[in-house]
Amino acid sequence: MATTTKQATAKDATAKTLADPMAGARAAGVAFAAAGLTPGEGGELHQRMAADAERMTTNNGIAISDDFNSLKAGPRGPTLLEDFALREKIHHFDHERIPERVVHARGLAAHGVFRLSDSLADFTTAAVLSDTALETPVFVRFSTVAGNRGSFDLARDVRGFAVKFYTTEGNWDIVGNNIPVFFIQDAIKFPDLVHAVKEEPDRGFPQAQSAHDTFWDWIACSPEAMHMVMWQMSDRTLPRSVRTMQGFGVHTFRLVNAEGKSNFVKFHWTPKQGMQSVIWDEAVKINGADPDFHRRDLYNAIEMGDFPQWDLGVQLFTEEEAASFDFDHLDATKVIPEEIIPVRNVGTMTLNRNPTNVFSETEQVAFCTQNILPGIDFSDDPLLHGRNFSYLDTQLSRLGSVNFTQLPINAPKCPFANMQRDGHMQHSLQPERVTYTPSLLAPKGPREDAVRGFRSFPAPIEAVKVRERSETFADHYSQARQFFISQTEPEQDHIVAALIFELSKVDAMVVREAMLGHLANIDPELGERVAAGLGFDDPITPIPQALPTRTDLPASPALSILARAVATIMGRKIGLLVTDGADVGLVGAIVSAASAAGAKVEVIAPKVGGAVLSDGSKLVADHQLAGGPSVLFDAVALAVSADGVSALLGEAAAVSWVHDAFAHLKVIGYSAEAQPLLDMAGVIPDAGTVALSGNDAAMFVDAAANGRIWAREPSVRTVY
Repeated sequence: MATTTKQATAKDATAKTLADPMAGARAAGVAFAAAGLTPGEGGELHQRMAADAERMTTNNGIAISDDFNSLKAGPRGPTLLEDFALREKIHHFDHERIPERVVHARGLAAHGVFRLSDSLADFTTAAVLSDTALETPVFVRFSTVAGNRGSFDLARDVRGFAVKFYTTEGNWDIVGNNIPVFFIQDAIKFPDLVHAVKEEPDRGFPQAQSAHDTFWDWIACSPEAMHMVMWQMSDRTLPRSVRTMQGFGVHTFRLVNAEGKSNFVKFHWTPKQGMQSVIWDEAVKINGADPDFHRRDLYNAIEMGDFPQWDLGVQLFTEEEAASFDFDHLDATKVIPEEIIPVRNVGTMTLNRNPTNVFSETEQVAFCTQNILPGIDFSDDPLLHGRNFSYLDTQLSRLGSVNFTQLPINAPKCPFANMQRDGHMQHSLQPERVTYTPSLLAPKGPREDAVRGFRSFPAPIEAVKVRERSETFADHYSQARQFFISQTEPEQDHIVAALIFELSKVDAMVVREAMLGHLANIDPELGERVAAGLGFDDPITPIPQALPTRTDLPASPALSILARAVATIMGRKIGLLVTDGADVGLVGAIVSAASAAGAKVEVIAPKVGGAVLSDGSKLVADHQLAGGPSVLFDAVALAVSADGVSALLGEAAAVSWVHDAFAHLKVIGYSAEAQPLLDMAGVIPDAGTVALSGNDAAMFVDAAANGRIWAREPSVRTVY
């Protein structure tokens, strides 16, 4: 790949650094980032620019020649096991936390079942994907990535979405996220990514946040991360519930049929409840009001019998189709637009049982990307190959033994046998004399099965061993732009606001400037909007690119939450604020209309004991006013009396309750007596403020089913 222009840029940056000795190593690192080189080239430039720096070595003192690329059989070939630098780096990283997970520490989970509805027998021999008569038990763990186990649920963060299938042929794990792409292209950079986003080690904060210098410093030096950053700054990382978010397998896998024919596949989980997110101010307040919001939501839904469901979809494509893409499907920073390869829904997963014990199940469950079945195989994605090593290594450290598969939550539900023996925490009784093969003494012991056993797809490999990125991985901005232009106007506004917030927490001006240069590459208007929000008045200097941003990629509505939203309030919550003297008929009408639409009503009153309604009956409250803020609900209604609202006018929590509902763009239903409280809270009538008269609540519930009132947003917050 030609580097003349980029090297010249790097040379200029080096000269400026050397001319300014006060800038130091930090400025040198930023100059390297500003050169916009591909990772391999960046590594070479970094060495030239930091000639006096310490030499990077393994723990045995062996100098490392390339810290950006794992050793592969050719630029697009599989990662090689002999790469001791990769193995040592990830091995050490995997063992940095004991016993809490290094990433994905804060998790919640549930049991369920998967039913196949559309057989893929033409594509795979795996029974779970070919036999529609089977019902396969599953265990699903959702998680945040950056925070520790004691952090809060509504952090702006990527969400883990890991599914363990207990199939008739062994355990199969789809270890994915709620975003279909990732920050990096090669697993060798995963420790660096996580070190950057975790709390800064010299101060121990911030926790569960990416809004700090080290994260954005690393991102500014990593052009490959720009697509993922767009997703991270979108509403995807603020899900209303784990029940309303998608899941993705991220990587390309293979399906192999009985004839040995291979097709590539990507896995998608789409919630039948529809997708839904919260807005940032809401997330901040939910974290304060209920840091366990997501786990409480999932637990309560399952306990009430409102079982969440997801469709499993696949994108199937051939080698020939893959070769026709204008991106590389082995690059984990790229998505295959559904307009190119449609998603075929093949089955449904239902979560129907909460864990019996959170530690024994949610915390001790061990997912490994290497857990696949006959008929499913890996692609040559270098990030996937690194994960295959890393996940097993991590589980050995975290669970303390090679026998972690004997824990009930990890054990297969089909027969299993092998010659593996002993080890720490061995639980099974193993009386056999013979623990090896071949053997004449025990001819009926476990033996390989040449027919039903796992066989790797015989993909041809003939290449030179190299440490480099394929040139097909070099376009870092085009899909980032495609994602941004695929969002609706409110979603674009939220991405801009998120970037302004995050970068405003970065103290290093040089990092902010570099990030604005990346954003200008994605979309010039995006860069200008973020710059305006940061008060950055100087011209933005775009980062030099390995490949220019393509502007011909069309918008993909499938990438937007709002573009594919379905009008429903099923499974959502309505907060009903009541006072003494509230009209019993109106209260009953609201509850009845909401229940008919599949929503749950929770009652909020000045006192948790409840309120005495107009007929003298006592309505017990679910929340006391200060303990049940409107941020916890999808829509709100006020059924109050004149005397009751007079008392609320002097209560800050009541004014905030209504003000926040309006500011968070929620539909508000209200009785006539509530008008003074609405006025004090600054509520301006619009399509989302619905008067409740004549005990008719149907109009309010219908409006709530349409979701937030996005047209209200410019009137309640600054939009850059």
